[in-house]
Amino acid sequence: MIEIVCTACGAESLLKREPVYEGFTKTGEELSCASCGHVYASEDEVPFKEKRKIEVFTDDDRPDAVEIFTDDEKQRVCRYCKHYVLNPFAQRCDRHSRFVEATDDCSDFERGDA
Repeated sequence: MIEIVCTACGAESLLKREPVYEGFTKTGEELSCASCGHVYASEDEVPFKEKRKIEVFTDDDRPDAVEIFTDDEKQRVCRYCKHYVLNPFAQRCDRHSRFVEATDDCSDFERGDA
């Protein structure tokens, strides 16, 4: 439903839309005030109520962006290490001769060329 301020009764009301038929064919719509029944000739004549945007929170209420890792820490994972070996069956660390995951990290990290 759409809110209007009726020009006939002056009330804040709802716009009532009813289809108009000739036989079984819809020929248009009748726009009227739900309070008093005043009929408007066209949608241009309907006095729509001004929509107000309600803001509960402002930008001051929003939390600051949290940076958990520094740029250096983001890239210190096994995936970017020069000792990381990836094959179809396993991910390995050549330095420690063990299986690893791409997101693992260690204190012996050395930046790879890739």
